[in-house]
Amino acid sequence: MFVTAIDTITPSQPITDLQSITSSNKTFRLGFFSPENTTNRYVGIWYNNIPGRTVVWVANRNRPLVDSSGTITVSEDGNLLVLNGQKEIVWSSNVSNSGANSSAQLLDSGNLVLEDNSGRTIWESFRNPTDSFLPRMKLSVDASTGERISLKSWKTPSDPSLGSFYAEIKFLAISEVYVLSGNRPRWRSGPWSGQVFIGIPQMNNEYLDGFRVVEEEEGSGYITFTKADQSLLTYFVLNHNGILTQKDWIEDREEWAVSWSSAETECDVYGKCGQFGSCNSKDSPVCSCLRGFEPKHVEEWNGGNFTGGCVRRTPLQCERNGSSGQENKKDGFFEANDNESAGVGRVVDKSRNLNAVIAISVIVGSIMIAVCMYFSWMWMVKHRGMKKKNWFNIERLSLSPKNSPEITCELPLFNFASLEIATNNFHVANRLGQGGFGPVYKGILADGQEIAVKRLSRSSGQGLEQFMNEVVVISKLQHRNLVRLLGCCVEGEEKLLVYEYLPNKSLDAFLFDPHKQELLDWRKRLNIIEGIGRGLLYLHRDSRLRIIHRDLKASNILLDQELNPKISDFGMARIFAGNEDQANTRRVVGTYGYMAPEYAMEGRFSEKSDVFSFGVLLLEIVSGRRNTSFYSDERSLSLLGHAWKSWNEGNILTLIDPRISCEDFQTEILRWIHVGLLCVQEFATDRPTVYTVLSMLTSETANLAKPKQPAFTQRPDSSEAQSSQGSNNIFSITVVEGR
Repeated sequence: MFVTAIDTITPSQPITDLQSITSSNKTFRLGFFSPENTTNRYVGIWYNNIPGRTVVWVANRNRPLVDSSGTITVSEDGNLLVLNGQKEIVWSSNVSNSGANSSAQLLDSGNLVLEDNSGRTIWESFRNPTDSFLPRMKLSVDASTGERISLKSWKTPSDPSLGSFYAEIKFLAISEVYVLSGNRPRWRSGPWSGQVFIGIPQMNNEYLDGFRVVEEEEGSGYITFTKADQSLLTYFVLNHNGILTQKDWIEDREEWAVSWSSAETECDVYGKCGQFGSCNSKDSPVCSCLRGFEPKHVEEWNGGNFTGGCVRRTPLQCERNGSSGQENKKDGFFEANDNESAGVGRVVDKSRNLNAVIAISVIVGSIMIAVCMYFSWMWMVKHRGMKKKNWFNIERLSLSPKNSPEITCELPLFNFASLEIATNNFHVANRLGQGGFGPVYKGILADGQEIAVKRLSRSSGQGLEQFMNEVVVISKLQHRNLVRLLGCCVEGEEKLLVYEYLPNKSLDAFLFDPHKQELLDWRKRLNIIEGIGRGLLYLHRDSRLRIIHRDLKASNILLDQELNPKISDFGMARIFAGNEDQANTRRVVGTYGYMAPEYAMEGRFSEKSDVFSFGVLLLEIVSGRRNTSFYSDERSLSLLGHAWKSWNEGNILTLIDPRISCEDFQTEILRWIHVGLLCVQEFATDRPTVYTVLSMLTSETANLAKPKQPAFTQRPDSSEAQSSQGSNNIFSITVVEGR
């Protein structure tokens, strides 16, 4: 291979298969390579001056070249490209704001950066890693945008395509590093103490000097590390088996040494032996059931699959049915015995420890008295009509404007203890997200049903009202495009809602994630838009109640297995009486960027304020950009302003997400953008109803009105404002609460 004398790639200085570039200190090299046991060609970065080839980054990992005719170059529009012999693009940096005269440079850190002609970094490999974590690289998460920078394993040692495992930092109640397969944890580091991860016994203050975890805001931050002696080569790699290891280069032996591994034994794998299982790497097999338990699935257990865990051989006395004739043996405890193997104990010896027996007897007796008193009180409550078993009843609860009907609803009542078990005591690994109401957790009920549990945060000022509101509203609604409420739990200060679990989480997790956006082709986006519209039409016109959602946004649209949309989060919703068209509030709640102007500024909400939110969503789905992503762009205040400007200049095609192959659907997409602009017009009277919106979207023959200037852009001139006047300009004083 011919090594060029430069560390930079430009449009006039491409790199062919026989060439490569090195960083200025000769630590890293970039060029074409073939993994072991294959002739496929990839573009990668590896350590220079080290025997063999230790690859730390791959460009075209999912699309290899089949011969040595490839080229690395910078295109005229400023993107870094990998081309095959036919000059077809097999990989691209895919930067939308690149410009002419860009160049790519390999830095001494191993970071490949793409800069425009002003020296501004517009793309870098450190923000698009593969399986390796290098010093000064950051693994991060941005809760506001949903962007995650994580490691993704190779499929096999000979195939760098996307594998089954990924590693990332999670900022929940505590900060931890996870290795996951899908949504299932395989390994976790334990909480960050400020100096070490407490779940890694090998860590000490001298281990990985310069290791930092920085939480920038709730749910956002990054992890990075540096070495005091930068001449020592070290990095982390997530291998194809899901094992995260630290490797240090040993100069004397000329080899990489593994100084730490996330799976030094089989027992380091998260949940290796399942519930009530004990793992001992010195045993064969490594898993055994605790004393008094047996494998839940014997055949799987004997075959080496221990994830099903163990169950009790004999039910506890409180679980046994006295009518079965089974002898009522006393439940007892086992005392740990250091002379016996792990997990095995012996029954308390009454003759050798009389004091312990007396103490236990007193405790058990006290518990039995308390239990009897509790059941006596429950019997009294039941017969006084204070509580209905297994149902939650809200009587004469009015959460809508005046003159609206009083609502009574009943829901299945879940036991708090069962939800604790389902969510593994609300473990952070099961946490799906955080809202104004409180955190949401994934859970699995005893019958295997997956659920999502929304737990009221005690620190939430709005939480209780939202809880009651959501119970009242959504318990009365049934539609395929609305999330389904399965029940609730009210015990003491604990208040929880139990929903169906939707595996693909929310729309914003796909729409604004650069790795998932490509999964949303035009047909999927079309289906999502239509589904949201149908759900909204049901709320406004077809349900037994007229509901104004008031917080329609991408994060409140959940996606099922087939990416079908379901509207969620009815904590802000309001019920209209049959003769009401709009209502006022002095407490404006919602999300900036989605709120209609009359609602944000005057507190007036109606069907048309939901239509405005729907129009913002429609334009976001078509463009793949957030409405609020333009604040740094002086030419456009928002996505709405950008769309309006493009419409007037005849450049509306530039609004379409470049990831959509739109040649076959161009006319259809342009029509949907037109409808979106009609939905976000400044004055409510100018906007169509949801019924009309769906008619315009599904009919190719309907004539569309010319849209007027959207809200939250530059004000129209006086003549246009007068022609569009359709609402009161006298503002009332409101309290605005963003979410």
